[in-house]
Amino acid sequence: MKILFTNFHKRNGGGHATYIINLLGQLAPEHECVVATPGTSRLYRFAQAVPNVRVIDQGFNSRIGKLLPEIKQLRQLIQQENFDIIHVNASADHRHVMLACLGLRHRPKIIFTKHNDHPVGSFGHKLRARLATDRIIAVSRFVADMFKNSPYASIPLDMIHHGIDTQYFAPASAQHKQQCRQALLGEEAATNGLILLGSTGGTDYEKGWLEMVRAVSQLPEHLKNRCRIIMAGDPPNEEKMNRVKALGMEQQVVFPGLVDDVRNILAACDLGFTATTYFVAGHPGGYNHWDIEKGIPRSGLMNEQQIQNWANAGQEIGSHTIDHVHLTQLPEDEARRQIEASKHGLETVFGVPVTAFCYPYGDESAAIREMTRQAGYTNATLTVKGLALKEDDLFGLPRVTVSGNIGLIAFLIKCLTQKEHKRRVKKGR
Repeated sequence: MKILFTNFHKRNGGGHATYIINLLGQLAPEHECVVATPGTSRLYRFAQAVPNVRVIDQGFNSRIGKLLPEIKQLRQLIQQENFDIIHVNASADHRHVMLACLGLRHRPKIIFTKHNDHPVGSFGHKLRARLATDRIIAVSRFVADMFKNSPYASIPLDMIHHGIDTQYFAPASAQHKQQCRQALLGEEAATNGLILLGSTGGTDYEKGWLEMVRAVSQLPEHLKNRCRIIMAGDPPNEEKMNRVKALGMEQQVVFPGLVDDVRNILAACDLGFTATTYFVAGHPGGYNHWDIEKGIPRSGLMNEQQIQNWANAGQEIGSHTIDHVHLTQLPEDEARRQIEASKHGLETVFGVPVTAFCYPYGDESAAIREMTRQAGYTNATLTVKGLALKEDDLFGLPRVTVSGNIGLIAFLIKCLTQKEHKRRVKKGR
C-alpha cells in the first residue's frame, strides 16, 4: 500500500509531528510511505531519519499567491505516485489535498485525523466532508462526539486514543531530576520548597499556557513565590511576553526554547500523580445496569484485562462495592459484605492492595464509614464537590469534578486556586 502523510506546521508541529512519526514507525516497514510537509518543520527533519520514508518539501499556505503553486505541486505528486491513501491532519493540509484531488479520475482514499476541539461546522468543513473525506480518526470520545451533528456525521469514524509510552517516559531518578532542574534554573534549583510546573505544548495562544501563568499569578503570595513555570516551545513574541509581564510573572516563567526530546523538561517538573478508578467488583466487563431506569445511557465497564492493564500502568484500583448499591439501605451484614468482599475480590484477581473506597451514590453514614475503616481501607470518597482539607475525615473525602473534556489549565485552576473550596464553603460542606 502507498500512503501520503501531510502536515502543515512550518516549525514545531507538536503532537501532530509526534503522531505521524509514530505512524511511520509502524507502517513504513510494510508500506511505501511519503511525507509532504514544509522543509522548515520538525516533522521534515524527523521523518528523514525514519527508514524507507521519503520526505517532500511541501507548503500549505492560505495566501493565493503561494496556495496555487503549492496545490499544483501537490497534485503532480499525487498523480505521479498513485497513492492508495492520503492522511491529513488539519484544515490547511486537508484543504490543499481536496483542491489537488479535484477532477482526478482515481482519487486516493482520504483519512482525516482530528486532534483538537476546534469547531467542525464551517463552510470549509462542509466542502471537505463532501469532497475529500472517506474516513475519520478521532483521538478521544470528546472529539468523536463533535462529529455527530456536523457535516462529517455520515462518514465512518474510528476512535483511537492517544497514549503514553510508559517506558520512554519512565519517571526520572532523584539525581537526574536535580540535574535537569539545575540545567534549567541554575543555582536557584537548590532552593528548598521550589515547585516546578511545566508544559511542552508550545507557546501558541490556543495551547492555554497563559492561563496556567494566570492561575499561578492568582495564588497567595507565599505559594506563588515558590512556583516556577517551564514553557518549552517556540520562544514567545513581544506581545505574549507583555502579557506575562502584566501578570507580574516574568521572573517566574522560563522559556528553554524548542526541544526535540521533552523528557528532561518533564523530569525537572514536580507535579505528577496517578489516577484511581473505583471498580464495581462483581461486574467486570458488564455495564451500568443501576443507571438504566434513570434514563442514563448504557455504558460498558472495563473487563478484567483492561483493569489489569490499568494496574500495570501504575494506576490505582479502588473499590465501589460488589453491585453498586445504596449501603445505608441494606441490612448490616450485607452492607459489610459489599464493602469487604469487593476489596478481597479485587486484591485476589489483580494482585494489588486495594485501600481506596468510594460510596455508591455518596450514600454513607457514621456506621458505614466505620465498616469501611474496619475492612482495611485507608480512605473513602463522597460525591460532595470541593477540595479536601487536612482536617477532613479520610473516610469522608470530597472530590473535584474533572470531566472528560477539561483542559489542563482549567484543571490547574481547580487544584491550585480557591475556586473549589469556595464552592464547598458556600454549600456548607
